[in-house]
Amino acid sequence: MSNAPQQKPGGFGRASRTLSLWVLAFLVPFVFFQMTSGRNEQSPPIDYTIYDQQLSADNVSRVTVIGGREVNGEFKNRVLVDGREVKRFSTTFPVANSENEIERLRAKQVSIKAEDPRLSMGAILLQMLPWIIIIGIWVFLLRQMQAGGNKAFSFGKSKAKLLSGDTPKVTFADVAGADEAKVELREIIEFLKDPARFTKLGGRLPKGALLVGPPGTGKTLLARAVAGEAGRPFFSMSGSDFVEMFVGVGASRVRDLFEQGKANAPCIIFIDEIDAVGRHRGAGLGGGHDEREQTLNQLLVEMDGFESNDGVILIAATNRPDVLDPALLRPGRFDRQIVVDAPDLRGREGILKVHIRNKPLAEDVDIHKLARGTPGMAGADLANLVNEAALLAARNNHDKIYMVDFENAKDRVMLGAERKSLVMREEERRLTAFHEAGHAVCAIRVKGNDPLHKVTIVPRGRALGLAFTLPEDDRVSVTREQIEARLAMAYGGRVAEELIFGRMHVTTGASSDIQQATGIARRYVSQWGLSDAIGPILVGDNEQEVFLGRELTSRRTVSERTAQQVDDEVARVINEAYNRAMDTITTHRDLLERIANALLERETLTREDIAYLEKGEALPPRPEPPATMPPAEKVPLPAAEPRRAPPLMGGPEPSPA
Repeated sequence: MSNAPQQKPGGFGRASRTLSLWVLAFLVPFVFFQMTSGRNEQSPPIDYTIYDQQLSADNVSRVTVIGGREVNGEFKNRVLVDGREVKRFSTTFPVANSENEIERLRAKQVSIKAEDPRLSMGAILLQMLPWIIIIGIWVFLLRQMQAGGNKAFSFGKSKAKLLSGDTPKVTFADVAGADEAKVELREIIEFLKDPARFTKLGGRLPKGALLVGPPGTGKTLLARAVAGEAGRPFFSMSGSDFVEMFVGVGASRVRDLFEQGKANAPCIIFIDEIDAVGRHRGAGLGGGHDEREQTLNQLLVEMDGFESNDGVILIAATNRPDVLDPALLRPGRFDRQIVVDAPDLRGREGILKVHIRNKPLAEDVDIHKLARGTPGMAGADLANLVNEAALLAARNNHDKIYMVDFENAKDRVMLGAERKSLVMREEERRLTAFHEAGHAVCAIRVKGNDPLHKVTIVPRGRALGLAFTLPEDDRVSVTREQIEARLAMAYGGRVAEELIFGRMHVTTGASSDIQQATGIARRYVSQWGLSDAIGPILVGDNEQEVFLGRELTSRRTVSERTAQQVDDEVARVINEAYNRAMDTITTHRDLLERIANALLERETLTREDIAYLEKGEALPPRPEPPATMPPAEKVPLPAAEPRRAPPLMGGPEPSPA
């Protein structure tokens, strides 16, 4: 079988027409030059001496003087020049516009004719070149706009990509942690494959499905899986591809997209980030303009308008459903809204199993334990975690990916990379150790806190140390006891500094703890209704920005008296948390000192290390590092950016100086 590229139908015809156009463009000036030349017979050039002799012999009948110097003429009798007889001739006067030459011609009674100098072929082409270029560009643009497709300047054509059989397929086997969403989408796929099974009972094909969920939960991955499972034409497009700087282009692209869909029905159209084009109409604030609203209007009409688009299913994805226009969300357009939320424990375990396929894992890797230690992480975060673990294992020259690599990668992703280049004085290091030990003691001894996961005085991000907890299971709500325990833990670091070093040596390192605790306390009073003095009333903020119609106004939602009560109650809740932390650390000061000294020795303590310290036992030696591959050059890897961290209490931050 030959691998030579095949000539597309009509390709030779298009090439011949283009070649003919350029030949015509050069032929016209040439013909024009020949027509304006006025020469029907060749006039060979002769020397001026021969011309002078023949003029003196009265053998010149007529001449045409061009430009005052060039002469074309005719002899009365033929003259032998260079071995041939000539009747016509051409020559050049030695001096332009010579009066003597004209007088001699008059004296011989020669017929004289004067003409302006003729342009040369090059000069004519040079003058016509701008017009040739303009006409050529105009013809090119006209042909390209008529051709359509994805060619240049076809603004009104859809930019949707049709997934072909050569595209690597993603199936539902590659998607984990979204079982409910897969069930909903699988039903749409079955409807496309066997519509008679559903229509015989009076059902109709769904018009659209909207995937809603936080970033990184796998909405686009689900759409790719639908494309792999459906076996039908699948058009993929982004919401930003509709909107251009030219008014009406977006609406034209919507029409063209659905025309392609109807031509390939039954099919699926996927629009990613539909909030770029589906925002609420009439909201002049935030960049609303006529082009976007016209595009949205056309999309509404195409989905459920006067003409039906049978066999075309629209799947869209967004993480901002609150900004979408209500007309877009109604049944008949998006019949189903499929929530793709953060995965639970079983979902995270399934996602990790998907991403560790074809990776060499050590025997000590516990996927269940790793999934329990990553609450709140989405699918993209877990994929990044596995990738970071593989990179760290390669950086440490390990032969496999060990559990310690996953733990280090988890700390790197959730908390940021270690700042090993930061050198702290011994006094600052000791202060940081007691600060983090104060958080740890409150986390252990105050009832309601999640289990303490790790305490470290190794700087990460902007914090000089960290103490953070991890819940034992997934949680959808928080109790009052847990909130008050969290507030007490927040002030554990400040209280420990005050007890050990005195009030005059307390630092500004607890600023992030105070900010976090103040925010929790205000929501405790004004939003969650947990204050006995205020009661279960949604108070909100004292002043709230409200968008009314087309203007942004600031409206007071509570009275001055209620606002003062809220402030007093917030202060009371914070003071109670501070006093509770003071009592806890004062009672367990021996545990505080054991944890601080262990931090100064080892810098990082795990949950198992804390358990030994609680019992008053000595810490066991560190485990041996994992096996390594043969020595190889280690390439430093860039630091990972923090993604999403669990509830934690940060250590002292560097001073502004």
